[in-house]
Amino acid sequence: MYEFYFEKLEVWQNARILNKDVYLLTSKFPKEELFAIVSQLRRATSSIAANTSEGMSRETSKEKKRFLNIAYALAMEVINFLNLSLDFLTEVEYRDIRSKIEHITNQLRALSKKV
Repeated sequence: MYEFYFEKLEVWQNARILNKDVYLLTSKFPKEELFAIVSQLRRATSSIAANTSEGMSRETSKEKKRFLNIAYALAMEVINFLNLSLDFLTEVEYRDIRSKIEHITNQLRALSKKV
């Protein structure tokens, strides 16, 4: 099977893992949050990988950077919703997800500079 360029990127692979982790983590949230914080967290997290893949398929550096910037902004959105979710998370869960997001944001910035 052919592997596309974006699939080889460590940042995309990390975003995919983060997406899985957020889905598992939010499955433990109260049912009342399903269409609120859970929905927002899941959509923002999956969009990090989506925008990274879309951006790296664009022709120009300007377009690539625009989508990588969107992915970065979505990571900030995820951090915001994580902070709003502190009542539903243990300290360990929060720190684990937070460190993964911080690593991804660093990777996105580095990739954007490289493009």
